[in-house]
Amino acid sequence: MKLKSLILGSVAAAGLSTAGYAADLGVLTSLDVCDSLGISGLTLSSSDNCLQITGGVSYEFVWGDYRTEAAVARTFDGNRVVPVGEAGPDWSSKVEAWLQAVGTASSDFGRASATIRLKEIDQTRFSGLASTGLTNDAGLDGDDTGGVIIDQAFVQVGDTTTIMAGKKASIADLGDDAPFNSFLGLFNSDAIDGKGVGIDGDTTYLGGHVIQVVSEVADGFKVGVAVENLNGNSDYDRLTGGDLASNAPYTHGSLVGVVSYAGEGVTAHVTGAALGILDGTVESWFVHAGATGSFDAFKIRAAVAYWDNFKFNSQRTADLTDNQNVLNALISAEGSFDLFTLSASAEVANVDRYSAVDYTDYGFGGQVGFAVTEGVSLNLGARYFRDDLLDEDTTQVAVQLVAAVTETIKVTGELGGYFGSAIANNTRASTAGVPTGTPAANAPGFLNDSVGYAAAELAWAPGGNFTSSLRGEANTENAYKVTFKAAKEFK
Repeated sequence: MKLKSLILGSVAAAGLSTAGYAADLGVLTSLDVCDSLGISGLTLSSSDNCLQITGGVSYEFVWGDYRTEAAVARTFDGNRVVPVGEAGPDWSSKVEAWLQAVGTASSDFGRASATIRLKEIDQTRFSGLASTGLTNDAGLDGDDTGGVIIDQAFVQVGDTTTIMAGKKASIADLGDDAPFNSFLGLFNSDAIDGKGVGIDGDTTYLGGHVIQVVSEVADGFKVGVAVENLNGNSDYDRLTGGDLASNAPYTHGSLVGVVSYAGEGVTAHVTGAALGILDGTVESWFVHAGATGSFDAFKIRAAVAYWDNFKFNSQRTADLTDNQNVLNALISAEGSFDLFTLSASAEVANVDRYSAVDYTDYGFGGQVGFAVTEGVSLNLGARYFRDDLLDEDTTQVAVQLVAAVTETIKVTGELGGYFGSAIANNTRASTAGVPTGTPAANAPGFLNDSVGYAAAELAWAPGGNFTSSLRGEANTENAYKVTFKAAKEFK
């Protein structure tokens, strides 16, 4: 007890003795500087700079029999697949971490800042293939093999008009395009810039090394112009080496323009980009537009994207240089009533390939959600997709129950199935008729005439920005998966 009293007395004396020197310690005066700049969170400062530090760590472990996959629907930008069993046990362990520091000071042109974001993804995957035994997956993409990288590093200055330069994300607005029936969504929109319209992977041509200017020109209106991808960070460049001498596409440099509006109950934008501008020739271009309106209990959304002369890396063609023009559109609506919420969406995609193939895919989906009791909700969902190129269709139906057991624990259960000719056509004992390069071409056993599945998840969020979950799922193709996740962020 005497030792404890001595330590506490020493700390108190030290605090009193240093009070007169507080003005010399930037950390002790950081509240004045950071507050004047409107910055909160974990901060440090000198006399004229505020340093904000944020970060996070997430972990995921997966075990089961799920790595082999087969297609249930084939959209223009790749297959929608389900796992197929029979290959043996698979598992993976993945840690993702990021740390960001933003140093900000006042300038004659507004706030000036420098941002550095470090990132690491450390992942190991194993597949228990029946023919070869246990194997380690060495084909992980990008950062998945481990190692810290500089994910973002850029400078920024300005308030109503902002100038940015360095390595960062794009100013392109690709939002206002996700369907409101979020439980199942739509088949084609599933993997497009986080569900929507466009082309899966279109953001690889955006961001990277950039020079950007964004300005608030009026109340709610913003305009932006940028040159991005100056380092040629695109999937196709990596596949071909970006070699002009071998007539490979040269996609270095993207000119991006954005006009957006955010007002009371309405958000809208138009984004356009020309790709491969550094050699003086536009290799490809696209436009993306979307708008959302909220009117009392109703919401409506419409979006469209057009990509001209896209050099397509598709699972539905073995030719990586097969050019095509793609028009993709979506419309969605939602109504909220006393006892339930109803939402419906539709999508269409017209693909005009230079190899004389022209087809139009389409699909639609809907969802109804009921508040059974306080903390318990029930969702009923369905979606349909028509593959015009292969003359196949797919329907998925499912029911989901979500129950908040406590304020921090939530339980979710789901039952559903896939039906249609796209699945029935996979019932064959060989790969005949399956497009080269599709997951189904390598799947043992292929699919039954329909695929049923069940899933259950326990989620825990005790606070402090900590979240965790345990999910189990299985289907009638003898596939199963158990996933554990845990994550924490500080801001």
